[in-house]
Amino acid sequence: MDIDNQPAHPTIVGSPTRTAKFAIGQVVKHRIYPFRGVIFDVDPEFANTEAWLTSIPAEVRPRRDQPFYHLLAENAQTTYVAYVSEQNLLPDNTGKPVSHPQVPHFFKELKRGLYVSRGRALH
Repeated sequence: MDIDNQPAHPTIVGSPTRTAKFAIGQVVKHRIYPFRGVIFDVDPEFANTEAWLTSIPAEVRPRRDQPFYHLLAENAQTTYVAYVSEQNLLPDNTGKPVSHPQVPHFFKELKRGLYVSRGRALH
């Protein structure tokens, strides 16, 4: 794998031994629901609203103390932005591109199963 396509697994701030399992530019799929997407940002732990978290049924509600990923997501009907906990993601090894219209804003190309970042700061 060439250096510019090396997945960058973000180090979790405040926990020097913990790194995110998935990388920016990686294509993933949801463990339960039928959607997939490309990661464009990572939060070291839950950083959304309390209302968002409590809207998820308690029996499938994710833990707060894990990375959460921002995805340019797609399902059979539409594209959207998703916010998903690490425990609910799996690698998508199909090699197929993600058809979300914002992919070109964040990424140059899909190369060997990973999107190459344009290097834009997100925060």
